[in-house]
Amino acid sequence: MAQQSIFDKINTLLSASLHGIVDRALAQNSVAVMDEYIRQVEKNLDALEDSAATVGGTVKTLKRKYEEFAAAAEKLDRDIDTLILKGKDDLAGAAQAELNTKQQLSQEYYEQWQQQDVQYQAMLNMRMKLESRLTSIRHEREQLRALIELAEAKKVATKTIKSIDDLASVGDREVSSLADQVRARLDAEDARLDMATRNVQEEIEDVVRGGEIDRQLEERRRRLLGAQGGGAASDGS
Repeated sequence: MAQQSIFDKINTLLSASLHGIVDRALAQNSVAVMDEYIRQVEKNLDALEDSAATVGGTVKTLKRKYEEFAAAAEKLDRDIDTLILKGKDDLAGAAQAELNTKQQLSQEYYEQWQQQDVQYQAMLNMRMKLESRLTSIRHEREQLRALIELAEAKKVATKTIKSIDDLASVGDREVSSLADQVRARLDAEDARLDMATRNVQEEIEDVVRGGEIDRQLEERRRRLLGAQGGGAASDGS
C-alpha cells in the first residue's frame, strides 16, 4: 500500500500541466506555486528512490534464488538419469521427488522475480520522468522570476498593468517574447520526455524479448544434444 501511495502521488505530479503551473505563476506574479510543486517533486523523488532501492534489492535476491534452485534442479535431473542407468531405482525415486520440489520452488522464485522486476522497471521509469520534470520546472522558475520582476518594473511605470498578459497586449515585445520562449521550452521538454520514455520502454521490451529467445534457443540446443546422445547410445548397443 505504501508503494501504491507513492505511485499515486507521483502520477498526480506527472499529470499536472506545466503550462497550468506557469500560467498560475504568471497570473499571480509569483513563483510560489512553482516552488511548492518543486518541493513536492523533490520529496516524492526521495521516497521513490528509497522504494526503488528496496525493490531492486528484492529483484536481485529473487533472481539469485531462482538461479540457485534452477541449477540444483538441472544437476539433480542429470543425477537421476545416472541412478536409473545404474539400477538404483530407490535412490532415483527419492531424487525425483526432490527434483519435483526444487522445480516447483524454482518456478515460484522465477514468477516472483519477474513480477518484482516489472515493478522495479516501472519505478525507474517514474524516476526518470520525475527528474526530467524537476529539471524543467527549475529552469522555467528562474526564467519566470526574471519575467515577473520585469513585469513589476513595468507596473510601476505604467500604473495600469495588472498581469503579464496585459504587458503583452500593450506591445511590449521583450515581455511577449520571453513569455513565448517559456512556453516553447515547455513544449520542447514535453517532447523530449515522451521520446525518452518511449526509448526506455523499447529497451525494456527488447531485453525481455531477447531473454525469451535465448531461453528458447537454449532449450532447443539441449534437446538436440540429448537426441544426439541417445542416438550414439543406440549405435553403441
